[in-house]
Amino acid sequence: MKKSLLIIGFALAVISCNKEAGSNAAGLKTAYVDTNKIVQDLDEYKELESQNKTKREVMAQELQAKAHQFDLDRASFPEEAKAKGMQWAQLRQQELQERGQKLQMTQEAMLKQLEEEFGPKQDTLISKIKKFVTDYGKKNGYDYIYGSGDVVSIMYAKEGYNITDKITKELNDKYKGSAKTTETVNEEPAKEEKK
Repeated sequence: MKKSLLIIGFALAVISCNKEAGSNAAGLKTAYVDTNKIVQDLDEYKELESQNKTKREVMAQELQAKAHQFDLDRASFPEEAKAKGMQWAQLRQQELQERGQKLQMTQEAMLKQLEEEFGPKQDTLISKIKKFVTDYGKKNGYDYIYGSGDVVSIMYAKEGYNITDKITKELNDKYKGSAKTTETVNEEPAKEEKK
């Protein structure tokens, strides 16, 4: 008998908790988007990646040709050094070191060029996605749209839910040692309850 009463009591507690949670969230319209999937499936991003890949391959071919010739010259160096003498070997070794450094600098410059060319394009695309989600959220009456993926975030929220300025102000007041902080914290819930 005691077990039955305990089980019934537990069930009632769970049901009442579910009703309370549902009533608080019932008025909110929320959704989420998988940001990784959007980017992967977006035609504009696929086109941008294709352009980036093509340019990267052309640059890599150019660099590989220079690197291949450099490797051949380095491989033949010991035998040529024996035949041509110490003075030639020292000059040739210095030349090979300089060529190796130039190859490395060329590779770094190519990577930097790709980043400078395609980085801003990717940033612009991400901004377009965020703006679209914001407009979509407003148009379709969402309170929040969350982003999932590598970085979990809120991509859109009605402005009334943003308490960043309040939190910042109170943290700044607390940092300054202001006595207003305690009063503000105590007064604000009372004001909100009246609404």
